[in-house]
Amino acid sequence: MLVTLFDPKSTISEQYRTIRTNIQFSSVDREVRSLMVTSSGPSEGKSTTASNLAVVFAQQGKKVLLVDADMRRPTVHYTFNLPNTFGMTNVLTKQISFSEAVRNTDVEDLYVLSSGPIPPNPAELLGAATMGQLFEEALEMFDLVIFDTPPVLAVTDAQILANKCDGTLLVIYSGKTQIELITKAKELLDAAQGKLLGTVLNHKEIKSNDYYYQYYGGK
Repeated sequence: MLVTLFDPKSTISEQYRTIRTNIQFSSVDREVRSLMVTSSGPSEGKSTTASNLAVVFAQQGKKVLLVDADMRRPTVHYTFNLPNTFGMTNVLTKQISFSEAVRNTDVEDLYVLSSGPIPPNPAELLGAATMGQLFEEALEMFDLVIFDTPPVLAVTDAQILANKCDGTLLVIYSGKTQIELITKAKELLDAAQGKLLGTVLNHKEIKSNDYYYQYYGGK
C-alpha cells in the first residue's frame, strides 16, 4: 500500500507527488494545512491515497500528522504496523492527551493518530467541542494534518469534518464509481461547506503508450 515509501521511483509514486504539487498550488491566498481524504463509497482507495500523500509530504520535509478519522473501519494502524489500543477516540473522550496518543512511524517527519477503540457514536464525537481542541493542538504541532474519513455517502462523519478542513480530496475508483454517486457526494460536501480541491482517479490502468509511462521508463 505504501508504494511511495517502498518504490519511490515508480510511476505511481510520481503521480502522488504530482497530487502533492497540485494541492500546494490549489490555494494562492491560504496554505492548505488540514486536508480531508474521502470517497463516495467503500473500497475506492481513500485510505491508500491518504497514507501515500502523507508519506510524500513528509518526504518533502513537512512535519505531517495522518489521522485515522474512520472510527468505523480503521485501517491506518495496519498500514503503518502500529497498535490501535488507544488513539483519536481516547483523545476526544479526554482519556489521554493528544500528545500521548500521537505515534511515530518509520518515515521521518510522519506521525500517526490512529482511531483508537471503535466507539458507538463516531459522528457525535467528531462534532464535539473536543474535536475543535484536537484541531488546534494538531495545527500547533504539525505543518500538515491529513484526515482519512469514512465514505461520504455511507455516514455523516465526512460531512462533519469537511467544513473544518482547508480542503477535501474525493477519491474515485476508475471504472467502478458511478457518476451519480460522485455527483451526490459532491453535493453533500458542498452542503457541508467543504472546500473540494479536486478528485483523485484511482486504479487507472496504465498503458504502455501513455505519456507518463514512457517518460518515467515503465516496462
